Amino acid sequence: MSPLIGVLALQGDVREHLAALQASGARATMVRRPAELSEVDGLVIPGGESTTISRLLETFELLEPLRSRIADGLPAYGSCAGMILLASKVLDGREDQHQLGGLDVIVRRNAFGRQVDSFEEDLEFTGVGGTPVHAVFIRAPWVESASPEVEVLARVSDDPDVPGGEVAAGRIVAVRQGPVLATAFHPELTGDTRVHRLFVQMVEEVS
Repeated sequence: MSPLIGVLALQGDVREHLAALQASGARATMVRRPAELSEVDGLVIPGGESTTISRLLETFELLEPLRSRIADGLPAYGSCAGMILLASKVLDGREDQHQLGGLDVIVRRNAFGRQVDSFEEDLEFTGVGGTPVHAVFIRAPWVESASPEVEVLARVSDDPDVPGGEVAAGRIVAVRQGPVLATAFHPELTGDTRVHRLFVQMVEEVS
């Protein structure tokens, strides 16, 4: 039977992630309660506003159960705000923001700028094969630094004319550490399911 993968349904592109997972061969369901979290083989944490999602995790009594499951090896994929939440440390975050852990990285919030600085770029993405992945960045973070245990899967161009200027050139925007995957961009918005297929394969490896 195909794996059951949840999408954290507190904020963000929930329906788009559900559709991408289903197109990638998984069964997909929304997760809003601890009982629903306990049933899934993997979890997608969508984009949105990381501090808001952090507060909602606490409100819906999901924060500690999700931290525990990730620590126990639950495969998780975070896009944009999801990447921020999965990081071990966040720069420019609120002091009361909760982290889920899973990735030994330091992430900078809104690193590429505000909403008006959103942009798109084709990226070489390790592990998905084929043509470059078309990436949509919306108030996106980047990975400031990563431990040796973290595999870097994609970086933005090293061209200093990228949004964010010279300081943004070549920044890390996709990583994997064991069963945890994260992208600074939103693959659910493009119709290209290769990143979701990679995550489904990761879930199948441990299911």
